[in-house]
Parts: sequence; C-alpha cells; structure tokens
Amino acid sequence: MTKEWADKKESFEVVDGKGLTGNFLSTILVKAEVVAAGSGICVVQSFEPFPLYSTMADLGFEHLTEKISDTEYRTYFYRTEEKNTVGVMNVPLHPAALTNLGKTDKALGKIVSQFWQLVWKKEDPAIDMKTKYLLSLANAVGSGRLRQATRELVKSYYAGVTVAELDELFTLLVWNQGVGNFASEIGPSPLFAAYQLIGRLEHEGKSRDEVLAELAGKYGEKNPNVSVLEQT
Repeated sequence: MTKEWADKKESFEVVDGKGLTGNFLSTILVKAEVVAAGSGICVVQSFEPFPLYSTMADLGFEHLTEKISDTEYRTYFYRTEEKNTVGVMNVPLHPAALTNLGKTDKALGKIVSQFWQLVWKKEDPAIDMKTKYLLSLANAVGSGRLRQATRELVKSYYAGVTVAELDELFTLLVWNQGVGNFASEIGPSPLFAAYQLIGRLEHEGKSRDEVLAELAGKYGEKNPNVSVLEQT
C-alpha cells in the first residue's frame, strides 16, 4: 500500500550509506534523532537495511523501500511522531559487520541482511531476546570467537540478564570448555573482564543504566578487541 507521505519523499535528506565508514547504523540514528515529525530521511545502501526498520519504528518512523538495482536500495523513513528516544539510542553494539559484508560482496551483504532479519527480528519468536543473546554468547565461546561473545554479553545485559544468570552461564563455560581452556583463554579475555565489571558495579549499588553506560563505554566499538568496524 502506498504511504500517504510518499509524494514528499524526494524532499528528504539523502544519506548515502555506501560511502559511510565506521558504524553505519549509529550514524543513521544520530541523523534520525533530529528529524522533526512530518519530515523524513532517505538512506541509500547496497542492501536492504533490515536492521534499521524496527529501530527507526521505535523512534516514530514509517518506511518505504525502493530497489533501484541489485546493488542499490533507497529506503525513505518518514517520522510520524517524535517518540521518546531514551533507551533506543543507547542500544549497544549494532550489527555493524553487515556493512563489511556488503563491501566484500553486494549479493552476500543482501543475503546476510535478510538472514539477520529472520534470526533477530522474527515476529512472535519462541525464544526471548535475552536467551538468544546468551545462546549466541555460548556458541561464540565454543567456536573461539571471544570478540563476538563479548558483544553478546553487552547486549544480553541490555536485554535484562541478571548477574545470577551470568554466574551460572560462566560456570557452564568452565564445565563445557574445560578448566585449562577457561584459565588460559576465557579468563584473560575482554569477555571475562566485562562479566567481572558488571558484577562489581552492581555490588557497588550502581543502577542497570549506570552499569550499561560504563559497560558499553569500555567494551563497545571504541575497544579494538570488541569492535567489528574498520580500524583506521
């Protein structure tokens, strides 16, 4: 169905995501935050930007996507209302690596973006988001991807995981990975340091928002051992 605002789309500011370096999603969200209700923004990308849809919807945007070619999509976001952005803009560690795939192979970037949508934005999922992050964390540790495991830890805390749940998870990691592996690989890793930071800050009486702010600051995209962005 054609959006009532579609005839305004040519007046939207255009942001060419194909030319952006760094965190594509964060750049778009910063721009979107200042768009007034009744106005919009056009995002150009080499793949359909599925990860943006739900986040932009939380900010009060509707969207309309046009496929220009196999290597170019134009998504028009129109702001119907200025929703409260508290929490939305602070969602840590967006799936920035999707843009890296698009730079390697446009078709692959498109396929993986659709796969991400299926896995992480499925309607009426049987597994809640917090549990998905914990499962992804454990799988990443099992395959030796401690960078990804750290990212999933940060996101799981944002989704509401408790220190008690993390304590049991790390006990399971010792059980499944072995004492030697835990001592030599997991113990010295950013993953274990982030886990300890959460426990220490909560023990000090910090609120979840305060813990998350420090956690994302120390173990976010600015940390080269956690980031999946291009290093310059």
